Amino acid sequence: MVSRIEFYTNPQSRGRMARWMLEEVGADYETHILTYNGTMKEPAYLAINPMGKVPTIVHDGKVITECAAICAYLADAFPDAGLAPPPAERAAYYRWLFFGAGPLEASVSNRALGLAVPPERERSIGYGNFAHVMKTLDRHLSESSYIAGEAFTAADVYVGSQILWGVQFGTVEDRPSFRAYADRLSPRPAFIRANELDDDAAASGVSA
Repeated sequence: MVSRIEFYTNPQSRGRMARWMLEEVGADYETHILTYNGTMKEPAYLAINPMGKVPTIVHDGKVITECAAICAYLADAFPDAGLAPPPAERAAYYRWLFFGAGPLEASVSNRALGLAVPPERERSIGYGNFAHVMKTLDRHLSESSYIAGEAFTAADVYVGSQILWGVQFGTVEDRPSFRAYADRLSPRPAFIRANELDDDAAASGVSA
C-alpha cells in the first residue's frame, strides 16, 4: 500500500503544477499551505527544504523538490497512472521535460523580469534568446498533440502548466499551437480538480 504524501505548497506558486500531478496519479496526500514570509522560512520547514520555497513533497521519508523532479518522481512512483513512457521510449519525454525546466523556464522568467541577453552573449546562455525558445516550442507543438508525442505524460503537466499560465498572463507568446495545446489540457479532470482546490485555498486567505 502506498503511503500518504506530505505536500507543502502555496496556491500562488508553482505548487499548482505539483498538485495537478498529484491529482493525475490519484495520490493520497496531505496538503500543508505555507506562507512566503512566514512558515516557508521557519526552521521546521527549512529542515525539509533549505531553500525555503515550495513545492516540496515527502514520500516514504524521501524529500523531492523542484517541479520537474516532482512530476517525474510521481510518474514513476505511480506507474498505474501511465504518465511515463516505458524506459526504452523516454527520449522525447526526457528531452522536453528538461527543455521545460531549462530553456523554457529560464527564458520566460528572464523576459518577465526585463532581462535581455545581449546578442553577443547568447552563446553563453543555455537558451540563446526568448524568440528562439518560442519558435522551437511552437514548431514542436504544431506537429505533436502532446509534448512527448501522441499521449499525455507527466511532461505535459510541467510544460503544459507553463504554457497555460503563459498564454493567460502574457508571459509566453500567444501562438495558435500554444492555444490548441492549452485547449487539450484544460478539460482534464485532474487539472480542474487541482485548480479548484488551489483557488479555494487562495480565497480562504490561509496562504497570505
